[in-house]
Amino acid sequence: MCGFVGFLSRDFGQKDKAENLACIMSAALQHRGPDGSGVWSDAQSGIALAHRRLAVVDLSLAGHQPMQSASGRYFIVFNGEIYNHLDLRRELESSIETCLAPPRVEMGPAGWKGHSDTETILAGIEAWGIEGTVRRCVGMFSFAIWDRQTSMLTLGRDRLGEKPLYYGWQGDGKNATFLFGSELKALKMHPFFSAGVDRNALCLLMRYGYITAPYSIYKDISKLEPGHLLTVSLSQLEPKITPYWSASTVVRHGCQIPFLGSPEMAVDKLDELLKSVVNKQMIADVPIGAFLSGGVDSSTVVALMQAQSSLPVKTFTIGFNEEGFNEAIYAKEVAKYLGTDHTELYVSPKDALNVIPVLPTIYCEPFADSSQIPTFLVSQLTRGKVTVSLSGDGGDELFCGYNRYLVMQKLWQKLSILPIASRHILAQGILAVSPRLWSALLDPVQKLLLSNSRQVNIGDKLHKGAGVLASKSSDALYLALLSNWSDPSNLVIGGQEAPSAFNSKDLDFFGLNDIQRMMALDMTTFLPDDILAKVDRAAMSVSLEGRMPFLDHRVVEFAWGLPQDLKVRNGVGKWVLREVLYKYVPKGLIERPKMGFGVPIGEWLRGPLQAWADELLKESRLLREGYFYPAPIRKKWAEHLSGARNWEYQLWNVLMFQAWLEQQ
Repeated sequence: MCGFVGFLSRDFGQKDKAENLACIMSAALQHRGPDGSGVWSDAQSGIALAHRRLAVVDLSLAGHQPMQSASGRYFIVFNGEIYNHLDLRRELESSIETCLAPPRVEMGPAGWKGHSDTETILAGIEAWGIEGTVRRCVGMFSFAIWDRQTSMLTLGRDRLGEKPLYYGWQGDGKNATFLFGSELKALKMHPFFSAGVDRNALCLLMRYGYITAPYSIYKDISKLEPGHLLTVSLSQLEPKITPYWSASTVVRHGCQIPFLGSPEMAVDKLDELLKSVVNKQMIADVPIGAFLSGGVDSSTVVALMQAQSSLPVKTFTIGFNEEGFNEAIYAKEVAKYLGTDHTELYVSPKDALNVIPVLPTIYCEPFADSSQIPTFLVSQLTRGKVTVSLSGDGGDELFCGYNRYLVMQKLWQKLSILPIASRHILAQGILAVSPRLWSALLDPVQKLLLSNSRQVNIGDKLHKGAGVLASKSSDALYLALLSNWSDPSNLVIGGQEAPSAFNSKDLDFFGLNDIQRMMALDMTTFLPDDILAKVDRAAMSVSLEGRMPFLDHRVVEFAWGLPQDLKVRNGVGKWVLREVLYKYVPKGLIERPKMGFGVPIGEWLRGPLQAWADELLKESRLLREGYFYPAPIRKKWAEHLSGARNWEYQLWNVLMFQAWLEQQ
C-alpha cells in the first residue's frame, strides 16, 4: 500500500526542478508511504512520477518505486496489492519455458530482482500488455504507467474502487499540465492547480454525503471510475477511458444465469471461495490483523482467518458507552470463542470529538459519513500493533445486508397500491402536525409495544416518510430515502446537481427486481464513493493497509449469481453468508438486530459541538463565502437545536463542507 503522484506537461522545465516539484507533491502523501520515497522523470517526454512507499510485501530495495521494467520500456508507480502475483510469476515463467512470451522479458528464478507484486506487474505488461495483465490481476490497486516507446501515460483502478485515483488537466496554453495521483492534497501542491470548487459536485455532497465518481470537489479534476483504464499523451490531450471489467455486466450475467446448485452446495462453495481469498490476503511480510465488530461480515472474515492460522489472529474493536452505538461487547464474545488476540478500546465522547478538527485533512475532499470518526479511531488503534488489517466491507452490498433494502421493498408494495393523489393528501396530513406533537400523540401506543419495536423520534420519522410518499417509482423512492437534502440546487448557490447513477435516464440495471437494483446501485456508487473512500483515507492516514476479502471480484461474481432466496430468508438478509459463519461460530453469538457503526452526532450538535457548528453556520459567514443560501440551513439548525426535528444528516453534510472550506 502506497501513494503516488505525477504530472505530464509540454512546458516541463529543467529535470532537477521538475523532480523537486514531484517530491514536494509526494511529501503530501507521506502518511500513505512512510517507509520510503522515489522520483523519476523524463524531461524530453515531459513526464514525472513520484512515489511514497508503505512496505508490506518485499521490504527490500527491490520493491522501490518508481520501478522500471526489465526491457526499460515501462515505468510504473503502483498503490495496492496483487494477491495472485506469485501465480502470475509462475505463469510467466512457464510461458518463457515454452517460448510463448517475448524473449526480451528477463525473468525466471534467476531473473527476478525481488518478490514484489510491482515487479510482477511490469513483467506481465511486457508479456501480455497492460490490459491483458490487469485482467489477470486479483487485488486492489491504482497505478500510473509510462510507456517510453509510445510516450503514452496509462492510469488504472481496481474493479470495485478500493484504491483512489484523481486526474485532470490544469493550467492553460503551454502551461497546461495533466495531474494525477492518489489524493487531491498531492495534486494541490502543483503551482498550476486552480482549486476552483465545482458547485455541481457540491450538490451531490449535499444529497448523499459524498461525491460520486467521476466527479470531485474541484473543477476539471475527476476520479477514475472503478474497473477502468485511462490513456493520455501530449499528442492525445483528451483522455481516453475504457472499462476492462463491468459491474453492470456482472450483475446482468449473474441474474440471467444464476447458480443452479442446492442451498447446501451454495454455502459450501462460498465457504471454499472465501477461505481461499482470505488465505491469499493474509500474505504479508509485516504483522497482520483484522477489524472485528461482532457482526456477520467481520466475524466471517476473522473466523476464516483463525481457521487458517496457527497463531491467534490479532483483532481490534472500539466501543462507546452510549447505548445504541456499542458493538464492542459482541465483538469480545466472538473473539473469545474464536480464540483471537483481541484488543478493544472504549473511547469517550471527547476522544471522538478530538477527531473532528482533523477530518478535513484526512479526507482531502469534503466527506460527510459520520462513521468516518469511529473508522479513524479503530484504524489508529489497529496501527499500534499491525500494518495490515482485513475487514468485512462489501458484505452488505453483495448479500443483501442493509435493512433499507427490505424496508423499501415493503414500503413500495404498500405505497404503489394507493393513487399518487391520495398519497399527496396523506403526506399533507402528516406534515400538518409537528413531529413533536406526533411523538406525544403516539407515546401511549408506543408504550404498549415491545421495547425492540418502539421507535425513537417517531414524529421525526413520520415527517421524513411523508417526504417520500409522492414517489412515482421504486427507484424514485430509493433515491428519496437516500437523500439528505432532496433538492440541493435550492441550497447551493449557482449549483445544478451533476448526473449520477441514481438520477441517470440511462441506468444500466433495468430488468432487475427492486432489491437487486438497489444492491447494484449501492455496489457501484455508495460502496466505492462512501464506504471504500472512508476506510482508505482513515486507514492510510495512520499508514495502515486495509484489505477486503468480500471485494475479490470472484466473490462478487459468485454472489451476483446466487438466487435472491439464498440471500434473504424469513425477512433476514445474508442467509448464505450466515450459514458459512455458523460453521465456525455458534448462531447465538451473531443473531441480533443490525447496528450501524456510528456516533451520536445529533446529540453532540446540541451539546459539545454546538459552539463549533454555530460558528460554521453563521448567516453572515454563509453569505460571505457564497456557497449556500443561508435560510434553509438556519431553519434546520434552529429546529435541530430546539429538539423539534433531527436534522443531523443534513447539517453534517453542510458542516463537513464548511470545515473543509475553512481548512483550505
